[in-house]
Amino acid sequence: MPHDQTPMQRMMGDFAPTFVELTDDVLFGTVWARTDELSSRDRSLVTITSLVTAGNIEQLNAHIPMGLANGLTEDEITEAITHVAFYAGWPRAVSALTLAQKLFSTEA
Repeated sequence: MPHDQTPMQRMMGDFAPTFVELTDDVLFGTVWARTDELSSRDRSLVTITSLVTAGNIEQLNAHIPMGLANGLTEDEITEAITHVAFYAGWPRAVSALTLAQKLFSTEA
């Protein structure tokens, strides 16, 4: 698939075009673009901790690298996951930290 496609276009292709459009245009085109209200860095931190809390660990494969690209450090991501462990549950935090460790080692 061409590199000029968005991540969601690459993931879903023509399978769910409306979902792709909403993701690209509304979520990442409008919501994430509201940087006057909340920076991309802060949005990444909120998103990562929300995903951990909800148990959506698989989505961290995209959002941890995005967080790093948006200015979060590995230490900040690790600390945020450690912090929410007490609210989200230990197993979710273990799963998230295990994935983060793997992603950090591939980023280096």
